[in-house]
Amino acid sequence: MKRVIRLLVLAAFVILIAVPTAWAEEYRLGPNDVLTIGVWGYEELQVKEVAIRPDGKLAFPLVGEVQALGLSTGELTDVLTKGLSNYVKDPKVSINIAKLRTTRVYVLGEVVRPGMYELEKQHNLLDAIGVAGGYTKNAAKKKVLILRKDQMGNPIKANLVNFLTKGDLTQNYALNEGDVVYLSDSGKINFASDILPWVSATYQIMRVND
Repeated sequence: MKRVIRLLVLAAFVILIAVPTAWAEEYRLGPNDVLTIGVWGYEELQVKEVAIRPDGKLAFPLVGEVQALGLSTGELTDVLTKGLSNYVKDPKVSINIAKLRTTRVYVLGEVVRPGMYELEKQHNLLDAIGVAGGYTKNAAKKKVLILRKDQMGNPIKANLVNFLTKGDLTQNYALNEGDVVYLSDSGKINFASDILPWVSATYQIMRVND
């Protein structure tokens, strides 16, 4: 019995450690994100804090200006590695997010405090539901909907049960500016009563295909 408990504790610890890593791989960089960038073995290429400008670009030694808007840290690492390879042999680039921009999202439906929130830390689904006080007992946790401006007719469907019970990190989606997180009691959208009072008509979705 003690062995089983130890294994469960270890599994929970592994999930908690892995969540930030999985989130960072999915998170999309944007203006006011602050990064720490380094190149192994080259102290002169260590940049402790560089902010992404409003135009989505940042400047890095030797490489010059690069477009970071919409990239993950892994994708930006590839861009800098390619640029540095013209000057440095086999560059080993590392990028960490030193400070996150705030992201405004809406958390609506079956949560304790529906409303608009600015996320200051990890911009993910679980974080958003947490700041809204958590989900109610009636929430359809197997079908949490994420509505995005550029995907109005095709909302993302997240299964919180799989994340919470099985450690499925793919269900803890990173959130973008203006996203709507919607929990209903049926897994379907009641646009008129739950969403329309909060957000603009750009989010109008009259039907969600099951």
